[in-house]
This record gives sequence, C-alpha cells and structure tokens, in this order.
Amino acid sequence: MQPENYRYWFRAKKYGWGWGLPNCWQGWMVFAVWLALVITAGILLAKHLALFIACVFVLGIGLFLICLLKGEPPRWRWGKGGR
Repeated sequence: MQPENYRYWFRAKKYGWGWGLPNCWQGWMVFAVWLALVITAGILLAKHLALFIACVFVLGIGLFLICLLKGEPPRWRWGKGGR
C-alpha cells in the first residue's frame, strides 16, 4: 500500500500500454537527463552507428526500468469508458 501523498513520476497513457510524458519535476528531470544522454551519444558516436544504436538501446532500457519503478502500473488501457 502506498501513502496518499505518493505521486507517480510518469502517468499511464490514455490508450495502449506504457507511459506518457512525466507527471512531476522528478520525472521531467529523468526525461531531461535521458534526452541529454541520447543527444550526447549522437554527437560523440556520429561515425559509429552500431555503437550509437547499442547506447540508445541501453539508455532506453534504463528509462523503461525507471518508468516501471516510478510510473503508474502498466496495463492495457482503452481510454475513458473503455472495455
């Protein structure tokens, strides 16, 4: 059971499975750092496509794990009044 004042860093998407944009400053900070790391990897690894793809893959897994830990529980959503 989570306390009442607990806030998810990432809200679930309205439709489908996964998370949308961040919900609070902590989520925005995680997203900004992730984006900065992806951009930095793009600049530093511009001539090494395979290494860049591997780096983005690892960063994506990291963001996924943070969303899994700090976001709303994932499940398939059909929107308001769904099935």
